[in-house]
Amino acid sequence: MVMDKRIAAVSEVRAILSLSLAPLQYVVSWPIQFIDTINHVVSSHDELIKENLALKAQTLLLQSEVQRLRSIESQNNQLMSLVNSSTKAKGKILIAQLLAVDTDPFIKQMTLDKGSSSGVFVGQPVLDAYGVMGQVIQTSAFTSRVLLLNDSHSGIPAQLTRNGIRAIAVGDNYSGKLRLINVAQTQDVKVGDMVVTSGLGEHYPEGYPIGHVTAVVKDPGLQFLTITLEPEAHLDRGREVLLVWPNQSLPKGGKS
Repeated sequence: MVMDKRIAAVSEVRAILSLSLAPLQYVVSWPIQFIDTINHVVSSHDELIKENLALKAQTLLLQSEVQRLRSIESQNNQLMSLVNSSTKAKGKILIAQLLAVDTDPFIKQMTLDKGSSSGVFVGQPVLDAYGVMGQVIQTSAFTSRVLLLNDSHSGIPAQLTRNGIRAIAVGDNYSGKLRLINVAQTQDVKVGDMVVTSGLGEHYPEGYPIGHVTAVVKDPGLQFLTITLEPEAHLDRGREVLLVWPNQSLPKGGKS
């Protein structure tokens, strides 16, 4: 150290030695720098993975929220349609919600959240915003069971709006559609004809839409036409329906 201070040549020798040792210093320090770089890369990769997972979770949450909002919008649209339909229904009406649908594919029935405590009675007509859905066949205090009009046990007195031909609309469990029976081969029935309730039965008032004709088959070997109807009501969609009291007036203030 004394020579380094007092003799300039020693400083030059020291500088030369430092220069020759520089590669060795780089070699010694390189593993440490490499490890630091790897640690940084791994850390960044882990952070990117965590951020990616968080973004995916947020995306799924937002998609779920969008689907929920669409469902709410659809329900609101259906309720608006029911409200508009209820203004056309004569008598007292009540909006009910679907609780369950029979799981047997050959039984067309459903359960509603309104029962005898709300005045629901056996034989009561059930509608949606588009037409007749069926009638109540069983009630409890807070629920009721509905036989849909496309069940084979269902039969509704009907008539064609175009010419007033009367018939009976019965359900078909296998196709989920309706058949118009007891119409003679000579009668004028065309595809597209609208069929409504005739009002001649004990349960359904006159003029409620039942369905429209989708097929007419004339078989010379049969006495009657084979007529197929597509129901107007959305029997396999929606959650709200209308219960109708055809012979009761609306209470003061509007619908019940």
